[in-house]
Amino acid sequence: MCGGVRFEVGEPLLGAMVCHCTRCQRRTGVGFSVGAKAAPGSYRLTAGEDLVEEWEPPGGGWAKAFCSRCGSQLFSRDPENPEVVSVRMGSFDEDPGVRPSVHQFTAYAPAWSPVPDDGLPRYPERMAGE
Repeated sequence: MCGGVRFEVGEPLLGAMVCHCTRCQRRTGVGFSVGAKAAPGSYRLTAGEDLVEEWEPPGGGWAKAFCSRCGSQLFSRDPENPEVVSVRMGSFDEDPGVRPSVHQFTAYAPAWSPVPDDGLPRYPERMAGE
């Protein structure tokens, strides 16, 4: 939001998904989060690296990165391979060229934000391979 953090993704994104887990709900303040997986090593900060903070979830899970100045959610980082990130779709300045193809953690979707009937595959827990 503040423009302090800038980034680029040097390769085409591998895909996108909608996550309905309670961590995403609490982190974003809405019923889900949409992220696009970047090819390993293709995400690069170009400005504002000193503004990026990461929250490590207790008990494991992907670290959540955000701008310490304005709070904008930027990406999540794979704890087993820090070169793998899922970029928040709302952080792109332009169309990232991918669309969500799956919903995960649908068992946790709140009643006030049900999973839409959009024909995409649904996984009640984490999608296999993620």
